Amino acid sequence: MADSTPLLIDDDLVVWSVPADARRETLATHPLVIVMHGKGSHERDLAGLFGYLPAGAVYASLRAPLVSPQPVVNGFEWFPIGVPGDPSADVLVPAADAVLAWLDRVESAYGTPPAVAAMGFSQGGAMSIQLLRSAPDRLSAGVNLSGFSASATFPGDEVLAQTKPPLFWGFDRNDPIIAHSAVVRTAEFLPGHFSATVREYPGIAHSISGEELGDVAAFLTSALRLAR
Repeated sequence: MADSTPLLIDDDLVVWSVPADARRETLATHPLVIVMHGKGSHERDLAGLFGYLPAGAVYASLRAPLVSPQPVVNGFEWFPIGVPGDPSADVLVPAADAVLAWLDRVESAYGTPPAVAAMGFSQGGAMSIQLLRSAPDRLSAGVNLSGFSASATFPGDEVLAQTKPPLFWGFDRNDPIIAHSAVVRTAEFLPGHFSATVREYPGIAHSISGEELGDVAAFLTSALRLAR
């Protein structure tokens, strides 16, 4: 039988851009950006980008709830790979539910921020889209870096088709890690469900460039209506 135990985000491992004693006051007026690393990485990876992102938001980098199998050492993942570039709803929904449960705990502890966005790289980028598909009423924007959308359908898709929240997608068409079919699928899916800002960065392969970070900062400033 499949393990039905809910996935859990470890609150103690979250890397925040603001200290605990300032979170309630800061989150009362600043949007929260949930940051999610790629497969085989960890919560401190993308936390190194905080200094390149707009200061008008609060950033929280989460550790994925699953341990990546060998040969990865000390790495974590949001869901098993399965079909490359096309995870099933059976693995996406529990991962998204774990992040949303963490958000519940954050809001219980510190209050509800004025807006919440999701940002991720690779698997984390896929998660940024999935969170919006799972809870379009709770998230207002997304940043998908070298990630993709799944082919499965979700109840939130109909809401997204009506509201079309802002989403940034940065990628290299020749990404050696992400299946080309996933890139094509994402390009077809986004226009009908998001107000998408699509940027192609030839030559970055499966990485994040300085140019892309600048574009992400500008996107978040606009999408979250941050002070310039």
